[in-house]
Amino acid sequence: MPADAKINTENELVFTRIYDAPRALVFDAWTDPKRIGKWWGPKGFTTTTKVMEVKVGGRWEYVMHGPDGEDYPNKSVYTEVEKPRRLVFSNAGGKVDDPHLTCQMIVTFENVGGKTQLTLRMIFPSTDAVDHARDLGADDGGKECLDRLANAMREASG
Repeated sequence: MPADAKINTENELVFTRIYDAPRALVFDAWTDPKRIGKWWGPKGFTTTTKVMEVKVGGRWEYVMHGPDGEDYPNKSVYTEVEKPRRLVFSNAGGKVDDPHLTCQMIVTFENVGGKTQLTLRMIFPSTDAVDHARDLGADDGGKECLDRLANAMREASG
């Protein structure tokens, strides 16, 4: 989605956080398969990356392993990669092909005095889809995911 496109805010979830880490380090945590597996997903989840090609048209295929023992396969395709400022990718996943779980992710990385302000926007195709994601815990899951990234940044910077 181009930067000037109109977004229906009723169809999206937005998460913002400032990390006490340089922008390049935070960006790398999103694009290095060894790093992203340490923090991606809500609390209690682990992630195994099968393929990660961080380039326009590249794929990210991964499996989120839930604390309940269930596996949740996901597939993404990168549509914009502007290192170290911005990532845009589609995301589809879940235990089954559920169109309600398909969204576009826009991640921006802004340098703020040596720290990084990260904004994650999850844009869903409809209000029904975002409501379904919320019912599955996407609000808390997004916050927990970014909390886990904060822990990973502390470890990487320490």
